[in-house]
Amino acid sequence: MSIFRALTRLRLAAALGMLISACSSTPPGPAPRESLAPQSLATAPAAMRAMPAAANYAQVPRYDLAAPQTARYGKFEDNPVHLTRSEPVSTFSIDVDTGAYANVRRFLRQGQLPPTGAIRVEELINYFPYAYPLPQAGGAPFGVSLELAPTPWNADTHLLRIGLKAQDIAKQSLPPANLVFLVDVSGSMSPPERLPLLKSALRLLVPQLRAQDRVSLVVYASGTAVILEPTAGNQHEKILAALDSLRAQGSTNGEGGLRLAYNMARQGYIDQGINRVLLCTDGDFNVGVTHPNELKKLVEDQRKAGVSLSTLGFGTNNYNEHLMEQIADAGDGNYSYIDQLNEGQKVLVNEMTSTLATIARDVKIQVEFNPAQVLEYRLIGYENRALRQEDFSNDQVDAGDIGAGHTVTALYELTLNGAKKRQIEALRYGQEAKTSAKLADELGELRIRYKLPNADSSTRLAAPFTRQQLKPLAETSADYRFAAAVAAFGQALRGGRYTGNFDYDKIQELARPARGDDPYGYRNEFIQLLSLAKSLTPQKVTGKDD
Repeated sequence: MSIFRALTRLRLAAALGMLISACSSTPPGPAPRESLAPQSLATAPAAMRAMPAAANYAQVPRYDLAAPQTARYGKFEDNPVHLTRSEPVSTFSIDVDTGAYANVRRFLRQGQLPPTGAIRVEELINYFPYAYPLPQAGGAPFGVSLELAPTPWNADTHLLRIGLKAQDIAKQSLPPANLVFLVDVSGSMSPPERLPLLKSALRLLVPQLRAQDRVSLVVYASGTAVILEPTAGNQHEKILAALDSLRAQGSTNGEGGLRLAYNMARQGYIDQGINRVLLCTDGDFNVGVTHPNELKKLVEDQRKAGVSLSTLGFGTNNYNEHLMEQIADAGDGNYSYIDQLNEGQKVLVNEMTSTLATIARDVKIQVEFNPAQVLEYRLIGYENRALRQEDFSNDQVDAGDIGAGHTVTALYELTLNGAKKRQIEALRYGQEAKTSAKLADELGELRIRYKLPNADSSTRLAAPFTRQQLKPLAETSADYRFAAAVAAFGQALRGGRYTGNFDYDKIQELARPARGDDPYGYRNEFIQLLSLAKSLTPQKVTGKDD
């Protein structure tokens, strides 16, 4: 019973530490019970009693380990292994969301392993910036690079890394931005890790706003209200005062808030500028239209009319992550999860241009593998981004967008012909594919389609990749090895179906030397999360208890 006693002690220690931390801080006082009627908020926001700034407790949120976990996550299975001769083509939409990583980090720091549905491996990989080649002048708005080496967790396969790096834009050069902060002030947002943290995070963005920008603030709870009509971005004190006036109370009319926010976006619309709603909520919609498909339709219609939507998720119990991700995708925006003030700094300040400025829309990736060279393949992650083969050429099919400075990484695990061990057993009556001598050395062809921000038709890129690009793992870039380590981490958290005995110790051995230049400490933090995940994972019992 020693293992179970150790795990119990670990959880008790984590809970005790959080209790001591909570007791050492001064909790916010009760919010005044004022009406949330739209007219009272719109006409007299200054009369509202502001909640404490929460600077002393927003940095490290506290959690109730005993509370029932009622958060909602999507369900999906890991991508399977495909036999190339039967299915030679793989097609998917790119994804630059990062919310899953911050949410996984929150679970681990809370002393819990995350639920499987919260772990989207591609979002873990894409959380980190990578030094991929930048685009060439006069070409596509993003650079494309490939690396191929033996898979760290499987000696019989190889790992193909596809990397996209978007051109960056200085903050001063961003087009004028018309931003509508749509803030959930319902009762579920009252805990410190929700509205107080949200307000602290948005305060970080305000000093970055310029005179040519416009800012509106809309709130929703039982009702909806406009707290700040379109206002010049350099009126920082006015914007901050509006944020400070917010408090939490009531139910959650998210649909009504969305409609009012889009009205404000139309009122402040900037032609040829950035027009975006930033929805800040725990996603707990319970008044008005609440079905995800109807909400997505509303967001899609507004996207087609020129107003995009990004989501910033907050909170723990009752958090509807599945909805947050879906409507951000429908709105051609990003989904981020804010679990601490440093994450607000990352999303709203360090990566402001990526969050707001789109340089390519509807970006799709398609890979056709050569069955004469590649026996099997498996795409790691992107399960909810899969497209049909014919969707690649259909410009009416929506796909992900890339923001300025964004990096996108996709990994395929390949079994090449001649491997000692395959993942799908050979058929007795199957025939190995043959190809022309001219194409015999090609492993496959990478294809990318994208639209420029104001274009209706897409541009196609294509390039083959060959065995000559294969190199030993030790000779790959630090970015390649670090991305592989993050991919192994995500797969291990999801049960390690394809990673075998490649445990957290081996992931650390791969990641540590690959940290490279880490100016914000993101990669070093990842190393620490590996240790937490190892401690929280039950160890396999190989003998009798002593």
